[in-house]
Amino acid sequence: MFHLFFHKVQKIRIKISFLILFYPLFFSFLVLLNVHLMAQGIINITPKRLVFEGQKRIMELNLSNDSQDSAKYSISILQIRMTEDGYFQTITTPDIGQNFADKNIRFFPRSVILGPNESQVVKVQLIKSDQLEPGEYRSHLYFKSLIPQKALGDEDVKKDSTFLLNILATFGVTVPVIIRVGESTTTQSITNLKLLTATDGTHKIGLVINRTGNMSIYGDISVMYIAPNGKETKIGMSKGVAVYTPNLLLKVQVDVDNKSDIDLSNGKIRVLYSSQSEIHPEKYAEAELNL
Repeated sequence: MFHLFFHKVQKIRIKISFLILFYPLFFSFLVLLNVHLMAQGIINITPKRLVFEGQKRIMELNLSNDSQDSAKYSISILQIRMTEDGYFQTITTPDIGQNFADKNIRFFPRSVILGPNESQVVKVQLIKSDQLEPGEYRSHLYFKSLIPQKALGDEDVKKDSTFLLNILATFGVTVPVIIRVGESTTTQSITNLKLLTATDGTHKIGLVINRTGNMSIYGDISVMYIAPNGKETKIGMSKGVAVYTPNLLLKVQVDVDNKSDIDLSNGKIRVLYSSQSEIHPEKYAEAELNL
């Protein structure tokens, strides 16, 4: 699961005469700036997570730049906490029941420069694993975009301009690196299954994934509608849903295909949470809701 991080503005330099006159222009520029930053693209990274278990000692991340611009990224480690609502927060001290993996992994290179349509491999190695107690250890590799230190649109700013704006911002992507030692004692279940209806008539499926044990879980959620006559129709899907240790639950909302002509006033909803596998996905948990 990728985690996208935007960093705060690093530098702001503004020279304005009669700010009120330019107030709408200022915020319009910020909107365009955000669009431009996103348009620079984010490198494609596969796989989306690394899990060291069993005899695995070296794993690889494949980076590719499919855009027409060169991309430069530094690679470091972040520690992340997951909230019950699925948000992520950077931390420096582990929560109770959480273990960091940074002291037991090393990676190379520490930075990458990719031209258009270029690719590169980042190798991640497990070290000192014999010193680890049973359980799960997690840290996140952070791929930070290194954009040119120049304000967007500087070439169009004249010296006598009454409006001068210089904003530098960065963004990045994180990839979880997980070390598992010993047997898993993890169990999971789905509770609080409900149909949520917005004021515009669209629907979502609300649920809670409960996790206990020593390992995190990661998989896909599929939502099926079962008509009174038994016909089943897939109406929702959410991929790459993780519940990390030490979290005991995750609150989830899955978008429903509101374009279908399915009558959600009767029948029932079945929700399945399973591992990501095209051949033999493992069922983690299942629940049904009578409509």
